[in-house]
Amino acid sequence: MSDLVRVPPIGEARERELLKHAVTYAYRETSASPLHAHFFFPSDFRQDDRRPTVVFFHGGFWDTSMRTQFAPHCNQIASRGAIAVAAETRLFSTHQTGPLEAIDDARSLLLWITVHAEQLGINPTRIAVAGAAGGGLLALSTAMLPDPSGEPPAVPPAAVVLFSPLVDTTPRSPYADRFPDPKSAKAHSPNKLIRKDLPPSIIFHGKADRVIPFDSVNKFARTMTRKRNQCELVDFEKAEHSFFNFNVSEQNFELTMGAADRFLVDHGILDPRGDDEF
Repeated sequence: MSDLVRVPPIGEARERELLKHAVTYAYRETSASPLHAHFFFPSDFRQDDRRPTVVFFHGGFWDTSMRTQFAPHCNQIASRGAIAVAAETRLFSTHQTGPLEAIDDARSLLLWITVHAEQLGINPTRIAVAGAAGGGLLALSTAMLPDPSGEPPAVPPAAVVLFSPLVDTTPRSPYADRFPDPKSAKAHSPNKLIRKDLPPSIIFHGKADRVIPFDSVNKFARTMTRKRNQCELVDFEKAEHSFFNFNVSEQNFELTMGAADRFLVDHGILDPRGDDEF
């Protein structure tokens, strides 16, 4: 008999493959392990560049790692000449933490990127955030939550892209119990943080989403608009919660990323496409 050869679990091998072109930095130390951010650089990137950047926060409701969920999106953004970042935050499965710690990590990462923008080749005025489900709440938190002094975020993103986002953690929400108490759940609920002068946003959401009901997101978008914020809701008929993921529907991936590209061009994050890119 030949010797047995152990191989990594399929999930680990797949993650390594999806991240093989990324450059990984530890942006924060925790008692359990460092928190990583995986940077996807354009093929023509030079260290003295000042590129626009999109930071992605994965879904999973702060429970388990889905760090490669947005790897296809990151590669798409990098192909457009921008830097893309797949972010990791603390999770219950590895750190026994909840959404408050993940929110703190998301805000910390944006600050870390801004502080190191010159070394990373980033234009700090052209940073957008994106997220799905609980990661959508993290993205919104970087734009909406005031700092401890009560002032707007010290490092607000220039634009926000959301996929099936969680926008309601008030006590009536099934996700409120992830927070330490009802008061903190309400205080961090995006639908209670709406005010004027928020960054422009675009939301992609399926009308058949049974995880995060479409009605809650539709109400959020309408309230954002009433407060004179630019908030575009793109609905997908009969689409469920994960409809936008590349491994779920390549067509919906292309549709959502095409609309996100247009939105990011309109708001000065991405450069317009050249004629030879069509």
